[in-house]
Amino acid sequence: MKLLIATLLFVSTLTLSAQSNQFAGDYTRSLSSENHIIEYKLTLNQDGTFEFHSYSKIQGGVPPEVNKYGKGKWNAKDNLITFSTNKKEDLDSKYILDFNNSTARFIAKNPRDKSDKVVETKLQFLESDIPSMKRIDVFKS
Repeated sequence: MKLLIATLLFVSTLTLSAQSNQFAGDYTRSLSSENHIIEYKLTLNQDGTFEFHSYSKIQGGVPPEVNKYGKGKWNAKDNLITFSTNKKEDLDSKYILDFNNSTARFIAKNPRDKSDKVVETKLQFLESDIPSMKRIDVFKS
């Protein structure tokens, strides 16, 4: 009986870690035109933490170049990832973006889909109190 319980606990632990492995990694997005550059980089770490960096260089902007950072924790349930920021621990003079109330959907090709259809692995932000993050897609690199 003890062996059965130990085996079940081991299998469930592997399943949970496999799910976080699926989501963890670097996600990026670069938007540019002749005079403007906007770049996003989101890193989801295995330990459930994340870091975010956005860079923009807008010709005629004040200031012309802006770097913004955010960090906190992420949690996945099904294909939805929720982000949280502890205002006392995660926010300071560098990390100013508050990711509370931010949710993204993980989109990837289903492993059972054997067609030639190409589906880029990405996070699509559905909700966020950060205006620039609403409805933005960041792609896994």
